[in-house]
Amino acid sequence: MSEEVFERHRPHLRAVAYRMLGSLTEADDAVQETWLRYQRTDTSDVENLGAWLTTVAGRVCLNLLRSRTTRGEVPLDDSEPEVRLPDPIVSPLSGPDPEQEALLADSVGLAMQVVLDTLSPAERLAFVLHDLFAVPFDDIAPLVERSPAATRQLASRGRRRVQDAAPTPDADLAGQRAAVDAFYAAARDGDFDALVTVLDPEVVLRADGGAHPTRPTVLLRGARTVAGQATLARRLAQHVRPALVNGTAGAVAVIGGRVFAVMAFTVVDRRITTIDIFNDPDRLGGIDAGAFAI
Repeated sequence: MSEEVFERHRPHLRAVAYRMLGSLTEADDAVQETWLRYQRTDTSDVENLGAWLTTVAGRVCLNLLRSRTTRGEVPLDDSEPEVRLPDPIVSPLSGPDPEQEALLADSVGLAMQVVLDTLSPAERLAFVLHDLFAVPFDDIAPLVERSPAATRQLASRGRRRVQDAAPTPDADLAGQRAAVDAFYAAARDGDFDALVTVLDPEVVLRADGGAHPTRPTVLLRGARTVAGQATLARRLAQHVRPALVNGTAGAVAVIGGRVFAVMAFTVVDRRITTIDIFNDPDRLGGIDAGAFAI
């Protein structure tokens, strides 16, 4: 019976863990650890089991984030040339499946996940649990060993970072798609001026090739710089198929029956402000290329 009860909460807990960690594998590990702690604990006196499980998952994720820092893994910083993007959630244009929908609840796209990686573990926990999952500061405070007032300040700092670095994308998915389609049409034609037009002047392009030397990690800034890079990728543009990436307009490149790359876009005021490219084969192998058949 306890397993059935826990399974009802699993999708929510996985969504919490994904926001906290940016890794689908680590999110699953965190949910499994939450299950083990649930098994070992007498929860008969717990009035709100969902809230209790959420705070347990938050504590597990906080420990994982702190262990990253201990191992020398630093948050992504705009001044740091090394780029490690969060795992994307990729779905066909027909929409995400039920499991993906649970992960994407209240999501504003991949750009937020990227910015969350710049927060300290305590800031990330306070912001994610309170702002995204409505956990009271009184419940978060013991996790970060701060007072509720200090925890509120942590969340406020995290909120400012997110608002400054990850502006809310256009809500109109069709408008997003029009901007992305215009980008690829210009890339296929090698039309530099058209590319600059569809890009925000301060656009940022990040490419995460993992540890593979043939798929370099790249960080570029500015419309003209990004446009120049895009015109060099004309051949890749021929293999692009439309997709949803973290619920917003994106694309996948399918070559030889396999997903070669995933591209996520943030579109604000009909211009592309960020382009995040995943071309790490170690993290693309689980994506079904057949779901994106033309």
